[in-house]
Amino acid sequence: MDISLASPDQQAQAARKVTLVGLVVNVINAIVKIVVGFWANSYALIADGIHSASDMLSDVLVLVASHYGRQRPDKDHPYGHDRYETLATLILGALLIAVAGALVWDSMMRLITPRELVTPGAIALVVALASIASKEWIYRYTLRIARQISSRLLEGNAWHHRTDSLSSIVVFVAIGGTLLGITWLDQVAAVVVALMVARIGFTLIWDSLKELVDTALPQDEVTSIRATALTIPGVKDVHDLRSRRMANRTLLDIHLQVDPHISVSEGHEVGAWVARLLRNQYGHISDVTFHIDPECDEHVDVTEDKYRLPLRPDAIDLLTQRWQGEPLFERPHHTILHYLDQGIQVDLFYAVEDVSFENLAQLQTTLSARAHDLPWLRQVKVWIGAE
Repeated sequence: MDISLASPDQQAQAARKVTLVGLVVNVINAIVKIVVGFWANSYALIADGIHSASDMLSDVLVLVASHYGRQRPDKDHPYGHDRYETLATLILGALLIAVAGALVWDSMMRLITPRELVTPGAIALVVALASIASKEWIYRYTLRIARQISSRLLEGNAWHHRTDSLSSIVVFVAIGGTLLGITWLDQVAAVVVALMVARIGFTLIWDSLKELVDTALPQDEVTSIRATALTIPGVKDVHDLRSRRMANRTLLDIHLQVDPHISVSEGHEVGAWVARLLRNQYGHISDVTFHIDPECDEHVDVTEDKYRLPLRPDAIDLLTQRWQGEPLFERPHHTILHYLDQGIQVDLFYAVEDVSFENLAQLQTTLSARAHDLPWLRQVKVWIGAE
């Protein structure tokens, strides 16, 4: 089964399984390294065992975050719980930096005071080699699942496994070098690995912070999304396209310009087609909120008071006051208001038997003249036949 196409529950189960496997591997590694380290007189192996123990804590963090982060939306969290994963990734990045700092400090102190170095037993080499193999395997396994379900938290934990593998390589080289008399080799290698670990930690923190402050998708992807939306018949333009990430999901707000004279239901259906297409073509887009515009208002904030127009009840009341007493106007008709160009266009529809074609122009001119004082009135049109 392709996990990337699985349900959220199945993805959460896959994340839980791989994390539990990693937890077991870390428990075994931590116990064996610390016990053998004391027995074989290898300080580096004991430190590496403590590193594996810190990986156990990160596995627990991932289990908890994955459980809550993959839960479905509820009343208190209508957009879902994905930010739990983001927060956990932030903590995991900080943990990696802390581990890196501890490795650098320990290595520098041992370089400054070489008398603390001891000659380990050869069995420590075997344990370090086994640790490298097991951690490299769990790293690759975890990273594969992380990329299939687009989980940055799980990917961060995979890199945490890789740091333990790298530190075990350092321990292996250090033990071998110490046995050969090159006592400073493990300290220099440990500093290099620590810097690699710190870089991964900073990357995780930076990506998480960008998500927490609602950083948009890359511009090339935004351009691609806009072009995709324009392929739907009826969409004249796309503007005010806003995006934000929540863990492995993208939430999208988009304004779609359509013909101003189509019905509300037709405009909504056009928007629904756009939303379906974007969700199908871009797997990470889960929510699309579309706004149907009759004209391009990209550079106009229609919520400002200066752009406020009267709603239908008030507009009809003002028009009726000015057109009262006009015989043709008082005949049965249907009124449609078009809110365009910061004004209102009024369409009046009469049945064929109520208004003759000869009276159309006269009625249109009369009504326009009697309501010319209304600043928001752009045009009055009179029609014969059903609207």
